[in-house]
Amino acid sequence: MATKAFAPAKINLTLHVTGRRDDGYHLLDSLVVFADVGDTLEFTPGPELSISVTGEHAAGVPTDDRNLVWKAAEAAGWTGHIALNKVLPHGGGIGGGSSDAAATLRMITEQGTEIPDGTALSLGADVPVCMAAKATRMRGIGERLEPVSLPHLPALLVNPGVEVPTGAVFSALQSRDNPAMPDDIPAFETPDGCAAWLQNQRNDLEPPAKGLAPEVVRVLDELADTKEALLARMSGSGSTCFALYPTMKAAHFAAYEIGAAHPDWWCRATQLS
Repeated sequence: MATKAFAPAKINLTLHVTGRRDDGYHLLDSLVVFADVGDTLEFTPGPELSISVTGEHAAGVPTDDRNLVWKAAEAAGWTGHIALNKVLPHGGGIGGGSSDAAATLRMITEQGTEIPDGTALSLGADVPVCMAAKATRMRGIGERLEPVSLPHLPALLVNPGVEVPTGAVFSALQSRDNPAMPDDIPAFETPDGCAAWLQNQRNDLEPPAKGLAPEVVRVLDELADTKEALLARMSGSGSTCFALYPTMKAAHFAAYEIGAAHPDWWCRATQLS
């Protein structure tokens, strides 16, 4: 019998790079939220592992052991067919592959299979936070997770259709020892209050990503110019950017404006939480 799962887009409202360990892993301090748009997966148990990929961003997604979904299923000892509907652009800084892997691990644990400790982190720094799939402060190399209470945040996600390699962005980083976020994150009552606080925080990967992909600069400029935009920032290592708005009506209006001007861009109004 088939089981369905949802893999939401992961958005880094902040991403402070605070150091680097001797083994090369970067230390992060990031406020992470999740969208109500994402990939969907359907799992049908069987004797062998296989994956099929459909959807608007299916092109180029591997269907073998290079896929994080495959790695997650294999690590948990699950076999069968996985049908992945790829809605999220890959290489876009919104955790598409990590969220897919996390959804796979969640499905397997919900069916009563115990997964070895450290499995999620072994698949990637974003997989543990994607397992939580709710507003979280993520620190260390992705292993230190602390739930955060945030208001629902109306937002617009825009990807210009360019992939920004994570390794190249980190290599172009000027400083790897930057200040963390404040110890305490305030209790925000409105999107406006949250956005005002976020203005004083950072995504340290945004400047190097802008240098590697000028399209990111263009997207951020266009988002900042939309009516009622409270904040425009890049997510993760790029190239997806987001803007926050006071209402979903404003987010949908901005989506209409940008979508009409750039029909080749991936553009989704969403609510982050």
